Amino acid sequence: MTDLCQKHNLISVAMITGLMSFSLPVFAEITSPEMDNTAYVLMDYNTGAILAQKNADAPLPPASLTKMMTSYIIEKRLANGDLKEDEPVLMTKNAWCHGSSTEACMYVPVNQSASVIDMLRGIIIQSGNDASIAMAEHIAGSEAAFAEIMNQEAQKIGMTNTHFVNATGMPAEGHRASAMDLAKLARAIIKDSDKYYKIYSEKEFTYNGITQGNRNALLATDPTVDGLKTGHTDAAGHCLVASSKRNDMRLISVIMGTKDKQARADQSRELLNWGFGHFDTVVKAPTGQSVAKLPVRYGTAEAVNIATADTLQVLTTKIQKDKITTVVNLPERIEAPISKGQKIGEMTAMLDGKAVASVPLIATEAVEQAGIFSRLWQRTLNWFGDLF
Repeated sequence: MTDLCQKHNLISVAMITGLMSFSLPVFAEITSPEMDNTAYVLMDYNTGAILAQKNADAPLPPASLTKMMTSYIIEKRLANGDLKEDEPVLMTKNAWCHGSSTEACMYVPVNQSASVIDMLRGIIIQSGNDASIAMAEHIAGSEAAFAEIMNQEAQKIGMTNTHFVNATGMPAEGHRASAMDLAKLARAIIKDSDKYYKIYSEKEFTYNGITQGNRNALLATDPTVDGLKTGHTDAAGHCLVASSKRNDMRLISVIMGTKDKQARADQSRELLNWGFGHFDTVVKAPTGQSVAKLPVRYGTAEAVNIATADTLQVLTTKIQKDKITTVVNLPERIEAPISKGQKIGEMTAMLDGKAVASVPLIATEAVEQAGIFSRLWQRTLNWFGDLF
């Protein structure tokens, strides 16, 4: 690691596939904020670029930030039909908790059941250890077996400095996660759990006659913040993973190991504001934007519409945002048959003569091959046309 990296002065790009074709660093060095915590990360959601970091890859006690993985697994299983929202989940004696100063509870009575969707809210909003363990047992038979599923999911997401031992984040030997990995997890939740992500912004939840507020203080002070999770143990300190969307840009902040609740909220707010103050997401073309009508040879249509397959967007500094141009790379003509969605070319965003992002250009409709006599006639006309 370079001295500059140790001082947190470099901006890096951590690619996570699925949102853009590629992205390159397009910004100069910007000094990251100095903060009194154990570790932090600021990630751009759209590209996965890391805008600021400190001890980003250090495996640390994650406290209840662990429950983001618990909720993520539940959300994925709801989405694929393995779980139903109204499915009853038993609160076993093992999962049940009385409540104390050291653990948060949903307060489902022992040997009674709550629905999966209520349990999910109990985990996300109330940070219920009882709900987390009950769901772990419901899905995997035991919390230990569920932890194996958690680690499998972590590997899929690319969490390389994380190991889960339980579903709650209560202190346990070997139970660790890095700030970088938790940012990746938050990104996966936002991307893959679209139907349920709104729960992370709900300010309170009432169950069994007990109303508990969401511990994410930023939800009450910043309308652009819509998630995700707080955590605290003596070993972990006070932690917060938050996400904020302003215009076309969404940032994810991870703060670990602050001294109190106020500090984690203040530092998260500072980090997000720093990111939005220095960087911007420039959308050069939305998904489905028509680019050209391309001539088609030997087809049942004379031309085919070409459009962007994805949104062409670039993460850049504020001072560079007006310097971005686009280049369209398409052939002069194409030959039938053409299938709908077939890649025909690319649109590339350029900055200072360098490609910084690219999206495929595709045919928006199919064009079948013309009949043999029609193709022969077209070939004859094209031959004469090429001569002159």
